[in-house]
Amino acid sequence: MKQCRRVSLGELVRLERRPVDVIPDEQYAEIGLYCFGRGIFHKAPRTGAEVGDKDLYLIKEGDFILQITFAWEGAVGLVSKSEDGMYGSVRFPTFRVDESQCYPPYLFTYFKTKEGVEQLGKISPGSADRNRVLSLKRIPEVVVPLPSLEEQHRIVAWIEELAAKIEEARGLRREVTEESEALLRSIIFNASTTPTAMKDLVMLKEPDVIVQRDQVYQFAGVYSFGRGVFKGPVKMGLDFAYPRLSKLTAGNFVYPKLMAWEGALGVVPPECDGLVVSTEFPVFEIDETKVLPDVIDIYFRSPSVWPLISGESTGTNVRRRRLNPSNFLNFRMPLPPMSAQQRLRQVKAKIDAIKDIRAETAAELDALLPSVLDRAFRGEL
Repeated sequence: MKQCRRVSLGELVRLERRPVDVIPDEQYAEIGLYCFGRGIFHKAPRTGAEVGDKDLYLIKEGDFILQITFAWEGAVGLVSKSEDGMYGSVRFPTFRVDESQCYPPYLFTYFKTKEGVEQLGKISPGSADRNRVLSLKRIPEVVVPLPSLEEQHRIVAWIEELAAKIEEARGLRREVTEESEALLRSIIFNASTTPTAMKDLVMLKEPDVIVQRDQVYQFAGVYSFGRGVFKGPVKMGLDFAYPRLSKLTAGNFVYPKLMAWEGALGVVPPECDGLVVSTEFPVFEIDETKVLPDVIDIYFRSPSVWPLISGESTGTNVRRRRLNPSNFLNFRMPLPPMSAQQRLRQVKAKIDAIKDIRAETAAELDALLPSVLDRAFRGEL
């Protein structure tokens, strides 16, 4: 591929648009495009009445698509059989690829590379990233490295095989994570436990930070579905109305009143020590003579527990149900003996060490495919 020619994209693709008459009582399934070369996704079908006066265009299998407002960020796609007959808005111009010169999956793969995306960026002028629009007239300025068709097929096949292996590795990592979490939960649920009210295990902290309008505060948040506490946005005191905040200490337990029923509960990790939360986030100190933070964290991150928490939450609208501190303190959790708790802590420490290693390999996997793509199109494979 080192000696391959470079061909204008204008010679490889031909704009082909297929406008349709939108009928109010018919269904229209539209597509969207992910950024960063992740291809096409399907939107929920809408009636013509819901589409309104928006123009729609038919898309066909084999179409090469650019999303004109986000092409600079790698929003490209190649229509598969599953999208044939769907529709796109005016922002999704469709092109037919000259297959006598270029293998369509090769072209799509090229625009996943850093070089390909940068070229789309150059023909997407605008004053700010969110206001950049691809100029269709400038498409001939983009040049594509074009080896023989045989070599194009080989490159695509090799990259697809590698991508499948990377996804398989990711899947194995997910399985190991799920099995590790199940092991930790089993230590709690399989032990001889004593139902114990949370008020006997934790103590509610009062908000202890007086807000100053001219000071900066680093907030924390809590993800739903048992994904734990995270570092949130930085805000000035004048940007919010709370007169007081609560300062977090590593090992505290915290949840948002509004989303606890959806698994938004967790123990504060060391990286969130010293961050603050609003008074909508009750914060509790854990009595470690009775229960270890690891045990509370694992228990309340367990999906089987969230329906129980939902039952303690008040409110007629599901999305507005709130878990007030008084209800939480009366909630009873199965408390294992301290010997089982210590065993859970030891197992968790080993699993966390493995997770750290997996996180490093995950980052390497995420960087591998883009690196290989760039090398492939530089002719270094």
